Amino acid sequence: MIRAAVLGAGSWGTALAAHLAKGGTSTMLWARTPERAAALQAARMNADYLPGFRFPEGLEVGGDLVAALQGRDLVLLAAPAQATGALARAIRPALPPAAELVLTSKGLELDTGLRLTEVLDRELGARASGAAVLSGPSFAAEVVRGDPTAVVVASRDPEAARRVQAALSFGNLRLYTNADPAGVELGGALKNVMAIATGIVEGLGLGTNTRAALITRGLAEMTRLGVALGARASTFAGLAGMGDLVLTCTGALSRNRSLGVEIGRGRTLAEVLGSRRTVAEGASTASAALVLAQRAGVEMPIAAKVSEVLYDGRAPRAAVDDLLARRLTEE
Repeated sequence: MIRAAVLGAGSWGTALAAHLAKGGTSTMLWARTPERAAALQAARMNADYLPGFRFPEGLEVGGDLVAALQGRDLVLLAAPAQATGALARAIRPALPPAAELVLTSKGLELDTGLRLTEVLDRELGARASGAAVLSGPSFAAEVVRGDPTAVVVASRDPEAARRVQAALSFGNLRLYTNADPAGVELGGALKNVMAIATGIVEGLGLGTNTRAALITRGLAEMTRLGVALGARASTFAGLAGMGDLVLTCTGALSRNRSLGVEIGRGRTLAEVLGSRRTVAEGASTASAALVLAQRAGVEMPIAAKVSEVLYDGRAPRAAVDDLLARRLTEE
C-alpha cells in the first residue's frame, strides 16, 4: 500500500489528501502548526477552505513535519509558491530517500523568478532531480465534490511521472503525463496573471469581447515566454496551458479572477489581500514573470500592465487603453 503525505492544509492540499484517502491510500495531511492540525483532526473538516466537506476515513492530520514524512512513499508539496523554498529546507533532513516528490503549487519565486522545481533543485540538490509537477484545470471544491477532473503530471524523469499518474488516477481524477515540466510549471504560474487581467476588465464592466481577447492574447504571451525559456509550445495548448487558463479566467471559484474583479472596481491590492484567507498566486507571479521576460528578451504587455495596476498605481481603465494603443502588429 502506498503511504502518502500532503504538506499544506489549504484548499488544494486538503482536496488532494482527501482524494488519496478515498482511494485507500494511507494519507497524512500536514498543517503548519500543531494547533491547526488538532483543530482539523477534531472537526474532520477544513471549514476555512472546503466548508461542508467531511474528511474520509483513512485521512489523518498532523502538525509534526518529521512524523508526517516518516515511512512515506509519496510526498506532495502543497504550500503556497512563496513558501515552497522554506518548506523544502524544512523537509530536507527527514525526507525518505525513495519517496516520490510532487509539486502541486502554481507560481514563481518572487525574488528570483525561479520555477518551483528550480527552487527544489536549489534546496534539495540531486534529491529533487525526479520531482514531478502536478497542474491543470482543477478547482479544489469541485474535485472533492466528485466532478470529473483532468490534470497533467510532468517530470524530468518519465518513470516518476508515470508512477505519480498511477498513484493519483482513480475515481473522478484523471492524470495525463507530460515530458515538459518547465512548460507545465510556466503555464500553471502565468495563467494566474492573465486571470487577474480578465477579472480587472470584468470589474470595469467590460464584456466578453474584452475577456476573449485577453485570454487569447494572454495565451500568446505565456507561450512566447515559455518557448524562450526552453518549454514546448504544444504544452501551452494542453491542460496546463489553455485548459487552466480558461478555467481560471472564467470560473466563479477562481481566486485570481476575483482579485482582479475587486481591483477593477476600485479597491487596492492591499485592501483585497487584507480581507482574504486564501492566496492569489498571480499577484506575486506578475512581478516574477516580468523578471523572466526581461532576462529572455520577451515582451509581456498584459503581465506588465497587471503589475503596474497592482504595484505602481496605474488606473485599470488607463491600463486597458495602454494595451489598445500599442503598435499594430501581426497576430
